Amino acid sequence: MSQSVIKALKLLDFFTEDIQELTLRELSIKAQLRKSTAYRLLASLEDCGFVYKVKETDYDSKYRLGLKLLELGNLVLDQLDLKKIAKPYMEDLVGKINEAVHLVILHENRAVYIDKVDSNRSLRLYTKVGKSTPLYIGSGPKLLLAHLPFKKQNYLLNQGPLLSLDGETIDKKEIEKELAEINQQGFSVSIGEQDKDTTGISYPIFDHQGIVVAALAISGLSSRFEGQQFEIIKKNSQETANRISKALGFIQI
Repeated sequence: MSQSVIKALKLLDFFTEDIQELTLRELSIKAQLRKSTAYRLLASLEDCGFVYKVKETDYDSKYRLGLKLLELGNLVLDQLDLKKIAKPYMEDLVGKINEAVHLVILHENRAVYIDKVDSNRSLRLYTKVGKSTPLYIGSGPKLLLAHLPFKKQNYLLNQGPLLSLDGETIDKKEIEKELAEINQQGFSVSIGEQDKDTTGISYPIFDHQGIVVAALAISGLSSRFEGQQFEIIKKNSQETANRISKALGFIQI
């Protein structure tokens, strides 16, 4: 990480519940930085909304923490609440179908896997929590993309060539067709998109406002996602996504 970024972020640590305002001089002393350097770093933090200037004179300036930190803090809390609420339902689902279950959210125009409950099978998918993927690859990411406004979808699909994980070009029209199908059928399916010989199926999780906040993504070897067993996986997965949504306050009309 850039040393300038580290120094700038460390300035935020000097604000506490008891010390909510600090002058440029105080911050430069605490951080052992030249006043000009501290001023430059604070200006960058101010531009990003992490601090704001409450008073400026010819001799000094005073700063407070900005609302951007509150916004990010609330986002983290929302994710923690989502994980806490969803976890027992995910564990219950794994007990019924014995396949890996993931919780996937949208973050900065990408899909991020924020939680996972694994199966007890000897052959497992080793999806890492924290994994980030494009929104057009995999059942969970595509489900999230399908529930974005059309303008946002169009923007994300026109940022450059759409490439699979092995570098092959993906036809944008095919993705658009899939997104329409996802919205029509209410779930998303992918085969071999993230791992060879695997199938994924995802259902939406809604919050109290009826907004899709996550995808419940189930994945395993394609040989186990066939026939009657696949119908059992679909039924239990949809029921689980509905139960999590209800626990988040979603009321289905």
